[in-house]
Amino acid sequence: MAESGSLVDFSGSLTSSTLPPPRTRIFKIIVIGDSGVGKTCLTYRFCAGKFPEKTEATIGVDFRERLVEFDSEKIKIQLWDTAGQERFRKSMVQHYYRNVHAVVFVYDVTNAASFRSLPAWIEECKQHALGTEVPRILVGNKCDLQDSVQVGTNVAQQFADVHSMPLFETSAKNPSSQGEGTCVAGNSDHVEAIFMTVAHKLKSQKPLVLSQPHTGSVDTVLCHQ
Repeated sequence: MAESGSLVDFSGSLTSSTLPPPRTRIFKIIVIGDSGVGKTCLTYRFCAGKFPEKTEATIGVDFRERLVEFDSEKIKIQLWDTAGQERFRKSMVQHYYRNVHAVVFVYDVTNAASFRSLPAWIEECKQHALGTEVPRILVGNKCDLQDSVQVGTNVAQQFADVHSMPLFETSAKNPSSQGEGTCVAGNSDHVEAIFMTVAHKLKSQKPLVLSQPHTGSVDTVLCHQ
């Protein structure tokens, strides 16, 4: 009995302060589409909360991350943005498609050619073993350029339905801060909704990577569902 009592006393001395901190689940989302459709601007807008002052063509892979919180659990969203030009991405493709949790396909609503390229991007995902079980969404960017739209919402919605993807039409630009242009129905706010929608879907899935809580400058955004 004496030994048993000592064990009880020992277990009782373990407090929450002695336990290791909970590890953050990490989810990898890739953003793909033709060069110039605004992939980098979208990821920057979500992670930094603003439109980048200047952008250059992505060479290789651009990586950003943001910490979000759902129901008191922190989830780290990693956004991988690859070059849309084949000559810049050949050596990166295998690494880019490894351990992917979700896919965001992006086209430019003012560039019909970027929309017609979507089947090729979907096929590339299939070639790298990304099946239909991987959540995916379709994003039509640059909707602030209403006078130059070449891809109508109805056409895009039909394509999204065929491929079982939700459709978002948005603009990485914030009209209120740019001082020019308007986005129909406030679609610029969809930049936030786009990635939070994916994050919410991923919340119930098992991540392939875990990390200790980040103590750097990554933004934490509370999202109570």
